[in-house]
Amino acid sequence: MVKTVLVSAVALVDVDGRVLLAQRPAGKAMAGLWEFPGGKVEAGETPEAALIRELREELAIDTWASCLAPLTFASHSYPDFHLLMPLFACRKWEGTPRAQEGQALKWVHARDLASYPMPEADLPLVPVLRDWL
Repeated sequence: MVKTVLVSAVALVDVDGRVLLAQRPAGKAMAGLWEFPGGKVEAGETPEAALIRELREELAIDTWASCLAPLTFASHSYPDFHLLMPLFACRKWEGTPRAQEGQALKWVHARDLASYPMPEADLPLVPVLRDWL
C-alpha cells in the first residue's frame, strides 16, 4: 500500500497578476525545481491552517483562511508515496515575502510559468493558473 501525503500549496498573486514561485534549495529532494509555496499538512491541521503556518515559517508573511480561495488540486503518484495537493489562490497577506529557508523566490507571470522546471505534481496546475489569471 502506498502512503498518501497531503501537502497544501498556494498561488500568491501580486497586484501585477504575478505568481510567487520558490526554488527548492540544495540538499532537499528535487533541489533546484520551482514550486508553489506551502508544505505538509500536520495531524490535526486543516489544509488552510497548514498553509497559514507554512507561509509564516517559509516566507515571513501572514494571511487568513478567509483569504485562501480553493483553486484546484494535484493528485500525483511518486514511486514511494502519492501526493494530494490542494492549491489555493491568495491575493491578500501582510508583510513582504522573504525567503526564510534558503530558497530563491521569483514573481512570475502566469504565461511564463511553464518555462520554470517544476516537480511533476505541480505541472498540471500551471494551465489552470494560466486560464484563471
